Amino acid sequence: MRIGKLVFTGAALTLASQLSMGTAFAGAPKMNEAEFAQGTKLYFERCAGCHGVLRKGATGKPLTTDITLERGTEALEAMITYGSEGGMPSWEKDLGAKNINILARYLQHTPPQPPEKGMADIKKTWKLTVPPSKRPKKQMNSYNLDNIFSVTLRDAGQVALIDGDTKKIITVVKTGYAVHISRLSASGRYVYVVGRDGKVVMIDLWMKTPGEVAELHPCMEARSVETSKFKGWEDKYGIVGCYWPPQYVITDGETLEPLRMEGTRGMTIDNEYHPEIRVAAIIASHEKPEFFLNLKEAGKVLAVDYSDLKNLKSTSIDAAKFLHDGGWDRTHRYFMSAANKSNIISVVDSKTTKLVKNVEVGEIPHPGRGANFIHPKYGPVWATSHLGDDTIAMIGTDPVNNKKYAWTVVDNLTGMGGGSLFVKTHPKSTHLWVDDPLNPDAETYGSVAVFDINNLHKGFKVLNVVKDAGLTGGRAVQPEYNATGDEVWISIWNGETETSAIVVYDDKTLKVKNVIKDKRLITPTGKFNVKNTMHDIY
Repeated sequence: MRIGKLVFTGAALTLASQLSMGTAFAGAPKMNEAEFAQGTKLYFERCAGCHGVLRKGATGKPLTTDITLERGTEALEAMITYGSEGGMPSWEKDLGAKNINILARYLQHTPPQPPEKGMADIKKTWKLTVPPSKRPKKQMNSYNLDNIFSVTLRDAGQVALIDGDTKKIITVVKTGYAVHISRLSASGRYVYVVGRDGKVVMIDLWMKTPGEVAELHPCMEARSVETSKFKGWEDKYGIVGCYWPPQYVITDGETLEPLRMEGTRGMTIDNEYHPEIRVAAIIASHEKPEFFLNLKEAGKVLAVDYSDLKNLKSTSIDAAKFLHDGGWDRTHRYFMSAANKSNIISVVDSKTTKLVKNVEVGEIPHPGRGANFIHPKYGPVWATSHLGDDTIAMIGTDPVNNKKYAWTVVDNLTGMGGGSLFVKTHPKSTHLWVDDPLNPDAETYGSVAVFDINNLHKGFKVLNVVKDAGLTGGRAVQPEYNATGDEVWISIWNGETETSAIVVYDDKTLKVKNVIKDKRLITPTGKFNVKNTMHDIY
């Protein structure tokens, strides 16, 4: 999703800039080289994440030429302009008629073949800005590191590190374009940031002014980064999952030096070969020295054993197609992985490295990492909201004391509407927060719904976050708790030439505590609290 005008101040979009005009199919509308280059840029920035670089589909439907040529320019323009009920937003305001026409024509041409990126190329991108020997031996600042937030400044190609105690920006660090997530080392010292352009930046929080100490550019398009967390292996390794080329790279945890690369092209659970099996969410096991990787198009979860990189072992677990995001249950044993276009949550046991069950939920689950809490009737549950409908599904996660409820949808709530991206709570909270930033209604996408966990079916309270920020427009996105679990931070995501903000609510009273406005807060989206991210608290 992209808000605002077609101006980008972040890192160059490597993949888009390297694609060239392909061979036109008979019957495809004419395009000159400049139009094709613009179409390539638009598709990569707006569409590839959901529909795939090769347009074979995933979260979004396939857009291969056999489909697009049959639909024709007019129908494609209508789809792009008005969006769809399946969760695709309207692009009319953001792109304009001219760019929509270019994109509609571009989709009827052969997808250009993207370049590959092997280990030799990846090693050339590695920059060790500050070697470990030159780094501080102790924390050199007075910040409460547990309560720092790493905030994505999407279109600026930056993250803002914000002091959760004072609500002031500590520093802004240049990263890759459209940062997708920030992850913390097991020690809580290092922040690893990955942009959608595949660039990874490592930030040291112990420095007097926290800043970059290493970077790597192993992918041309990416969404995931993680670090080792199993006891005895803390901070030892990092891993980056690529959308393109379809592969993953294991790195040194302290330097980002690339150590091992493996491709992910291969067979799907339907026993069909797929040339673009992308690595979506990655989660670090607490049970074994393993990373769990969502192989999106394959419908498989890959457990990669990092205890011996020279003799790398991995276990392929059949789950459900189009795996995307997900998180741990409250015990950190079971990986709740959203296969969003299959409308399934795949439950994987990290202790046995086996699939427990595929649980059917609503339309296009998109939980982020989900929300763990104690249901008044069914005990421990994990919750997800949905892009394609207005429900919030709760799955029982206690196979010991609540066995009859385990791995089934025990309850459903009705939220504000389809278009939710994140659901969030905290062990110390009695509230469940649900955003709705991709809903087509402005009042809805500018608000969040808050449920009382002790009385879930009494309805929800609507907080108009845009109004509380003193703004006239924008999308309220990703509730995130502070370290003590008594505040919730929500971004107001506006275009980069417009005013954005972060609104901080008191979780108990649901009243506004602070509104963070700063000219450096350009298109803020994701927020990652150090303590909660480090300990997988959600």
